[in-house]
Amino acid sequence: MAHSTHTKPPARTVTCPSCGGDSVYSLTNVYRPFCSERCKQIDLGAWASEDFRMPAEAPPADEPYGDPRLQH
Repeated sequence: MAHSTHTKPPARTVTCPSCGGDSVYSLTNVYRPFCSERCKQIDLGAWASEDFRMPAEAPPADEPYGDPRLQH
């Protein structure tokens, strides 16, 4: 009778979004997708200081609040 052995797949390595280094993407890395607590905190700080913002289009100039010269 053949017995099956359950082997874990190899840990996946991804690029750390903060430093660009290798980061293990598995349950063993509590900071995933970051490589370390430091990189995770750097990213959190960037979000908190609004470094990551989506560009927003200004409203058309003929709408209220669109043109600062019309707000008087």
